[in-house]
Amino acid sequence: MNELCESAEFRAGFAALVGRPNVGKSTLLNALVGEKVSIVTPRPQTTRHRITGLANRSGLQIAFVDTPGLHAGGKRALNRAMNRTAAAALLDADLVVFVVEALRWTPEDEAVLQRIRESERAVLCVVSKVDTVKPRDRLLPFIAQLAKRHEFRAIVPVSAARADNLEELIAAIGRELPLSPQLFDETDRTDRDLRFRITEIIREKLTLDLNQEVPYGIAVEIEKMEREMADGGERDLIHAVIWVDREGQKPIVIGAGGARLKRVGSSARREIIGLLSHRVHLELWVKVRENWADNAQALRTLGLE
Repeated sequence: MNELCESAEFRAGFAALVGRPNVGKSTLLNALVGEKVSIVTPRPQTTRHRITGLANRSGLQIAFVDTPGLHAGGKRALNRAMNRTAAAALLDADLVVFVVEALRWTPEDEAVLQRIRESERAVLCVVSKVDTVKPRDRLLPFIAQLAKRHEFRAIVPVSAARADNLEELIAAIGRELPLSPQLFDETDRTDRDLRFRITEIIREKLTLDLNQEVPYGIAVEIEKMEREMADGGERDLIHAVIWVDREGQKPIVIGAGGARLKRVGSSARREIIGLLSHRVHLELWVKVRENWADNAQALRTLGLE
């Protein structure tokens, strides 16, 4: 018998991680899954896609759905597409997991909560980054205020960085999910394929290296990925394009003498080797696709719409 299904009352379902940008959803997802399935940077709106990560326990399978941060004021087609992605995940979920940052409540948080109210979905609240709160009892009045804002099924303080209270959160979510057969194979960790995960690794390393130099008009696309013979045996050859939306951004991404592109490629290659458990040759090019973040066809081509 499948180990996950030994319980007579197996529960499984989708739990959408929803919140404003940069509140810690992707970091929380990776901690709950137990491996990196969603990239993380300090920049808001790093997550652009709907990404599912799986947590399996005896009698329980939770499909966590990481979503772009719901936000107002984004005028570009990319911003609107990210909001649609997040809103759709919210409506499809069996349970909404509303993520807020410890001791911070902003108008954006209130706007997200209003969207959740309108969805009429069951909602559990997670207070993230509690390791930053000292002394810890400062959380108590904040949690009390949260309880007044909405009738949450539970309010669970966690620290993804320290893996604090994560099992309690999984148990609380599991109690709210329906009786159901498992939805995914228990060996899976995400619904995303290797090509997608590789493009995201490259985009993460580039975003971290660029810091504030280039705005969000950057995307990554794999043009070729194949196994080849090389000195010492087989290796994976990966050709990837970094798209920018203005000509003036190209030299910034490449860096003086190609230094930045080499740095990004080296950092990405190391992580990709860990993902594939195989030798990797990674080649990166930078190309211009004018105003792609405002072009619906370009968004579809890049899997963003």
